[in-house]
Amino acid sequence: METSFDLKSLRERVRGWKSEGLTIGLVPTMGNLHAGHISLLERARAMADRTVASIFVNPIQFGKGEDYERYPSTLAEDQEKLGAAGLDLLFAPDLAELYPGGIEEDTRITVPQLSDILCGEFRPGHFSGVATVVAKLLINVQPDYALFGEKDFQQLLVIRRMAHDLLIPGEIIGMPIVREPDGLAMSSRNSYLDASQRVTAAVIYRTLSTAAQRVAAGDAPFATIEGEATEALSAAGMRPEYFSVRRRADLAVPGADDRELVILTAAWLGGARLIDNIQVERGAAPAA
Repeated sequence: METSFDLKSLRERVRGWKSEGLTIGLVPTMGNLHAGHISLLERARAMADRTVASIFVNPIQFGKGEDYERYPSTLAEDQEKLGAAGLDLLFAPDLAELYPGGIEEDTRITVPQLSDILCGEFRPGHFSGVATVVAKLLINVQPDYALFGEKDFQQLLVIRRMAHDLLIPGEIIGMPIVREPDGLAMSSRNSYLDASQRVTAAVIYRTLSTAAQRVAAGDAPFATIEGEATEALSAAGMRPEYFSVRRRADLAVPGADDRELVILTAAWLGGARLIDNIQVERGAAPAA
């Protein structure tokens, strides 16, 4: 595995692959890798001739008072994991490489509507930061396929809309959530949980699963299901920001005829903000 720390060497490698007619798969990350990240790389290797992963903790997607300063940095361990998984090129730039004008003056990309709801309501500017850094990566890596986990479902839709609207070629692919045995979605922020909180965190997936069964069966209005689920998370000791049933295609509030839905939630447990979701089809049993 090769590691590049600058755009010049990254572009040279990409240019060489492209000249040979090879396809490229990209897996953007912020490091502190877990099995969910590796599953993205495995899929990228199955789809493309060459694979690139990035590790960059992007400051402009963190709000004031969030965990940018303490976000785990584990580059050496991540390099070992990626090398063992067969990655071709790791791109690990510093701040100046991706923000030459500085993070206060650098151009930003904003995706309207999708960026202002759900997580966007509680993290103003977050999705602008995500869209901006992902656009920089897509422009420089020129991937045929870029893979993102569906745990960050809203982020996935924001990136798809951004790439579509800016006419950036390549396919944006969402990959299924990888879960712990008790259902907790794998996340780098799970490392913030102590032993007791880690047990409690499994309540999130159980609550989502119960809500999905009720949505599929149509046994109560969405508002009732959302309210009772929010109470269940609070009773377990969490501080939920939202628990919401939305239309899967665009996260709009579902209409009477919408069948393909997604249930999303964000909740604080101690110092960790945890997000998760489950997809469901109204009128059908949810997938296990």
